[in-house]
Amino acid sequence: MKSIDTLADLAELGRYRLSEHFYMRDMLHSEVSNLYGVPNVPEDPGLAIAAGRQLCELVLEPLHAAFGNLAIRSAYRSPTLNDQCHKLHQKGVPESWCGCNEDNFAHHIWDVPDSAGYLGATATVIVTAYVDHFERSGDWQSLGWWIRDNLDHYAEVQFFRRMCAFNIRWYEGPSDKSVGYLDPPTRITLTKAGEPGFNDDHSALYADAIAPLLQSAWKKCA
Repeated sequence: MKSIDTLADLAELGRYRLSEHFYMRDMLHSEVSNLYGVPNVPEDPGLAIAAGRQLCELVLEPLHAAFGNLAIRSAYRSPTLNDQCHKLHQKGVPESWCGCNEDNFAHHIWDVPDSAGYLGATATVIVTAYVDHFERSGDWQSLGWWIRDNLDHYAEVQFFRRMCAFNIRWYEGPSDKSVGYLDPPTRITLTKAGEPGFNDDHSALYADAIAPLLQSAWKKCA
């Protein structure tokens, strides 16, 4: 896809269907972009679309099939926008929790490969059906274990304290498939490749919390 030079180009990008339920426009919203007037426009739309399609088709669609609606809190960030977010973070703005551009290549910056040359894409999502359970219990672990057992193509997952939002990543390179929680200074690793029991069936750890929330179609497939 050509560079984004006009409003018509940007509108057309937003209409691009990444998967059955997700469009590129869903992935471009940013409070920092809106407030500070920093455009969140891909520098390489073709790469952004390529990475976004993998994230949506292989990771977000299975989540949607299992739980229904997903709220996208943050997804694609242009290098310019991410740099602004990181500068705000360095100034101590708690709502702008962004690493530097180099750390976000092949994460939130979808259209720039990382230093190893691999593409990746991260989205921050909320599983709407899970929020009430989380608000009552503080239990993020059940959803983490379910993801570990049921999503083959995630690369890493990191949960946060508000609304059980989490970063979930697709990555074409090697990964440790870690699942964890971050609320500085607290950092918890639930599991990752190489740890005892990583490849086990963990359904006993999440069945009570998850089973009532699953979509009927997923139950039939499971």
